[in-house]
Amino acid sequence: MVTNDILGVSFVYIYVALLLVVTEKVLKRYPVISRKILHIMVGNIVFILPLFQTREVMAFVAAAPFIVLTFLISPYSPIKGLSKASQAGHGLGLVYYAISWTILAYLFFDRLWIVGVGILAMSYGDGFASILGARFGKHTYQVFHDKKSIEGSTIMFLTTLPLLVINFLFYSRPLTVYIITALFFVSLLATVVEGLTPKGLDNLTVPLLASFAFWYLAPGI
Repeated sequence: MVTNDILGVSFVYIYVALLLVVTEKVLKRYPVISRKILHIMVGNIVFILPLFQTREVMAFVAAAPFIVLTFLISPYSPIKGLSKASQAGHGLGLVYYAISWTILAYLFFDRLWIVGVGILAMSYGDGFASILGARFGKHTYQVFHDKKSIEGSTIMFLTTLPLLVINFLFYSRPLTVYIITALFFVSLLATVVEGLTPKGLDNLTVPLLASFAFWYLAPGI
């Protein structure tokens, strides 16, 4: 593990620890807000990833341990004293989140902007769709057992697209007309997938399908 990898792992762990303190302690009286703030703000890990120099360290030291940690603080934890996060409604959502991050970090280590596409669509896009959709959603629709709103889905698209553009600017990638068009369709796909996916599984389907869709549409980028 080289120096930059150590810095990357340290920054990720410290950042997530601070988020957990804020969301589980400071905001414990507001479980829904706490859950969504954690969901959104974890996405900023995208901007820490350039520190890493080793694929295995990023995927299996920085990301994969959170699969175990988030499971242990979920309602399904075998250690019930650790499952306090379930009170904020996390369920297995954070576990799926960590699985997605691990897969994308390993597969697209050499193209971190593709990792960013999936993570930001999931964190900011889905997060703001949930918060603002619950507040302003008047026109609802239901697929499977989950009720969503047209307003929430619209907010997801309008949040995801500019965040994906910011992601490309951060990684100094070219923003050609073709790339912007590809990001438009990826944002639309992520929105549709979020609307169709039940039971928190969107933390798997949205990031993975968004990243793979961009990789397919722009394989040389």
